Amino acid sequence: MRLPSRLILALAAATLAACVPPETPTGKSDFDALCAGCHGLGGKGDGDMAAMLDQKPADLTTLSAKNNGHYPGTEIMAQIWGYAKPQGRVMPEFGPLLEGDLVPFDSGDGILTPTPIRLVQLEQYVRGLQEK
Repeated sequence: MRLPSRLILALAAATLAACVPPETPTGKSDFDALCAGCHGLGGKGDGDMAAMLDQKPADLTTLSAKNNGHYPGTEIMAQIWGYAKPQGRVMPEFGPLLEGDLVPFDSGDGILTPTPIRLVQLEQYVRGLQEK
């Protein structure tokens, strides 16, 4: 029995696709996957899910402005990871989703702390969303 050439091409394409390693996560890809649904692609708190929530998601573009020009990176990572649990917290904990390779991270105190690279990348991405 001879297979049609289209079927052979489709099988070859599927086999090759299975050989391609998955894309390495970036701060942007993690933001798009984990945060944008509520915070919006631009971080303004206007994601597709925002209207369904009892509490409006934070506008992530104004974090520095609300903190006298200082970007609260460590606090942001604590929120993302789930360490910070303020009363009324509605944001899910993403820590388990960001586990993996560790990198030394200095939060400004001169102490290098092993921190999941994906958490650092996500914090840096949110830092880049700050309005000037």
